[in-house]
Amino acid sequence: MLAPGPSRPLPALSGPAVGPIQALRDLASAVLPGANHLDDPGFFAHMDPATPWITWVTAQWAARLNQNLLHPDTGSLARELEERVIAVLAPVWGMAGGHLAPGSTVANLTALWAARDLRRVRTVVASQAAHLSVAKAAHILGLGHQTVATDDEGRLDLTSFTGDLSTAALVLTAGTTSNGAVDPLGAVTTVPPPAWVHVDAAWAGPLRLSARWRSRLDGIEHADSVAVSAHKWLHQPKESALVFFADNRAANEVLSFGGAYLTTPNVGLLGSHGYAALGLAATIHAYGLDGVGTWVDHGMSLATELSERIEAHPDLEQRNPPGPGTGVVLWRHKRTDSRTLQANLDGAFVSIVAIEGEDWLRSVAANPRAEPERVVAAVLAAAGVSSPGG
Repeated sequence: MLAPGPSRPLPALSGPAVGPIQALRDLASAVLPGANHLDDPGFFAHMDPATPWITWVTAQWAARLNQNLLHPDTGSLARELEERVIAVLAPVWGMAGGHLAPGSTVANLTALWAARDLRRVRTVVASQAAHLSVAKAAHILGLGHQTVATDDEGRLDLTSFTGDLSTAALVLTAGTTSNGAVDPLGAVTTVPPPAWVHVDAAWAGPLRLSARWRSRLDGIEHADSVAVSAHKWLHQPKESALVFFADNRAANEVLSFGGAYLTTPNVGLLGSHGYAALGLAATIHAYGLDGVGTWVDHGMSLATELSERIEAHPDLEQRNPPGPGTGVVLWRHKRTDSRTLQANLDGAFVSIVAIEGEDWLRSVAANPRAEPERVVAAVLAAAGVSSPGG
């Protein structure tokens, strides 16, 4: 998968101590060459981004300082920085506040926890294309879980649901994992209305930072809570996500626990947690929200170019409507099995997704250095077809 070359085997770790310098040499010779390079121009595959270099620096700072945001005594400035990051970002999605989490799995769980305790939610209702973390959260919280059918584009079709939403948390997805579909986000008009509306915007949430594409998430501001993965289209290192609430004060009340050793309540699922906001703060300060929005625009332009190249070639087809969607393109060669094709790719990598029993190539615009022309050429070469002009 686009590793630059063969690496040495990982050290056994069970032998004698070798000292820090030799340990780094041993690991570097295995880890660095053997890693999958997400910023390679041929990588047009997953929702895992290349990260800006400023976050590499802040990750080292965070490891060196090892702040614990559980307690003001061990991370007072770190807590303040996270509050500032949240204050800047929450209004982007029309929310009042929130906090960081290590991923949208935890963010979704936290939002539904608040829904259960604030609105007496008893059931979680989501589309059949919702992320598996939604079903996990319902199971952990002791809630029922019901799925709703989707339309031809993978969006939740609430007209097919005949149940009662008055004690339900309705989970809408903004950017499904399989094809980037966005559920209808406008105000839900069912009678009775849902007790709580949560939007899992793990992937497509940052479209709200784009002046050109932000309207694709119109209506998200009507939600009671929103989850966004910063380690996706905000280009942060793992593990970084955010959970936001329309009524943050009420949410914090039900999500807070005290302890004899704490001077302030602990909010959310995590106890001890680190300086995750540092990279986000540096990114926002360096490039501004508008600058991050241009990264999203660039990703959408790459998806657009890929879609156009697919449409222009007679041996290729795409499943979703032509265009960038939310930066996720499903496509395939008309005469070559997609899994066989993926296994034979040279110089490029795309992921695979199964939709209604059919395998499709899946390209996600998370790598700003991706070259659609190279990726299409590699797919055609793997299928034994020459690319136009090749």
